[in-house]
This record gives sequence, C-alpha cells and structure tokens, in this order.
Amino acid sequence: MPTHLKFQYPIVDVWANLPGLGTAIPEVARLFAYSHADPAIADQKRSPEEIIALMDEAGVSQICLSAWSRPGKMIFSNAEVAKYTRAYPERIFGLAAVDLHDPVGAVKELEHYIKAEGFVGLRVVPWLWNLPPSDAHYWPLFVKCIELDIPFLTQVGHTAPACPSEVGRPIPYIDTVALKFPELKIIMGHIGYPWAAETVGVAWKHKNVYIDTSAWSPKYYAPELITFANTTGKDKVMFGTNFPQLGWKACVDNVEAHLVKQKDGLREHVVEGFMGGNAIRVLKLPSVNLGQLRSNL
Repeated sequence: MPTHLKFQYPIVDVWANLPGLGTAIPEVARLFAYSHADPAIADQKRSPEEIIALMDEAGVSQICLSAWSRPGKMIFSNAEVAKYTRAYPERIFGLAAVDLHDPVGAVKELEHYIKAEGFVGLRVVPWLWNLPPSDAHYWPLFVKCIELDIPFLTQVGHTAPACPSEVGRPIPYIDTVALKFPELKIIMGHIGYPWAAETVGVAWKHKNVYIDTSAWSPKYYAPELITFANTTGKDKVMFGTNFPQLGWKACVDNVEAHLVKQKDGLREHVVEGFMGGNAIRVLKLPSVNLGQLRSNL
C-alpha cells in the first residue's frame, strides 16, 4: 500500500501472535512452511518497536496479540504479552491464554489480565488441548467472559498441524456453546475450512457469534464467507492474519488487490467494517488517531 493511502480508516488484526511462534510450537512448522512465512519474523522474537514498524509498513492501526497455553506449559505467557500492550496501549491489545486443566486458576488469571492489564478477550486453540469448546473445562471461563463482557476467540476448521481436526467443527461445538451461553460473544478464527458454510451458518444463526479471517490469505477466502460479509454478515466478519504465519503487508495488499472493487470481492460499503470497524465495536477497542499515525510515517 502506498504511503499516502495508509491509515485512511482503521485496520485491526484480531488474531495476531508474537514473532517466534514458529519455533515455540513445533506443530505449526508445517503450516508456516506451506504459508511461506518469513523465518526472520516467524522464528525470532521482536521488540514492541519492531512490531509497530511492521504494522506501520502495512497500514495496520491496531492488533490483538495473544498469549499461548498448552497442557502443562505456557508457550507465550500473558505477562510477556503485557510488555507489548504496556509499550503501545492504544495500538496493541492483549488476548489472554489460560490453563484449561486448572479452571479456578484460569478464571483468576483471566480476570487479572482483563482488569489489571486491559486485555480485551480470551483465546483458546482447541487442538492444543484436544478439547472442543463445548467441553466442561471451558464453562467457568465462559461465565467469566460474560461477566467481564469480553469475547471468546477460538479456532475453527481443520488443523494444519498433525493433530485431530474434529475439535474445530463449528457444528456441533460452537453451535452448542452459543445455545448454552447466548450472551457469550464468540469470534471464530480461521474461517473454518472445510466447514466454511457451517461457520457462516452458525454466525448467521446466533446474535453474538462472529468470524475472523486469520490464517487465510485474502486471495483464498471462501466464497460463502464473502457472500455473508456482503449481506447479512456485514457486521459480523473481521480481518485477521495469524501473524507471523502471514505478514501484515501481504494480507493488506491482497485485500486491496483481490477484494476491493473486484467483481467477486467485498462490496464497497462493507470494507471498512470488515477491516476494522467490526472489531473495534465487538472488542470495545479505543479509537486511534489516524492522522497522527499518518504523520509518523
């Protein structure tokens, strides 16, 4: 994107990770290789300043940056993510990760990072736990999310890592959770392929269920998703990347090349909501001074 076109409207990545993820989770190595992820970013940690520089290069105004937890281990701790959110509190927002096997401790940790550190949501990747979101281990966290008025973000669709994909089915798992906890805001990440139609169907059905496009280049968004984003789902679909699997600049450039003012792309009136407006509303992010961001380039 040319410099003079950057920061014309908010662009929010709702599903971003710390650089270094490629080496921290061995199971994602194949995904990163298939995606041609840049090893210099995917496999090496970067400072908050370096993250902001990459965002500015792409014209990304804000990101939601997640901690990672798996059985027996915090891969990237909430405390580590908080170093980034404290450095840039108007542009980087934390998504908490917790130990599902310790429900009481998980609820306490979630509440702490929401109230004390300003995190904006909870994220759990079911394949790391081999537990679908309908499992009872999640339920205390769902009650706390409703109490704190924050969303639950989770992965749907098959797993690129060599782990069972069943836990990523939108139907029955997300559908079941939304029926049992209708006040819970749920953001389904990764579109849900090969069950993209299920993802769309669940988001259409439930008032508080949303979709983000992380882990998929805009060149390859499912047609069902684009149709939904252009019609009844115009307020329900959000931009995401799964950075550093996919780079911010490449994703934003591909939105411009393949989805904006294209025959089979996004309608003009839904682009700004998809790229940032829906995320700002659902995650209750503060407004960012786009004029100041432009002047800093």
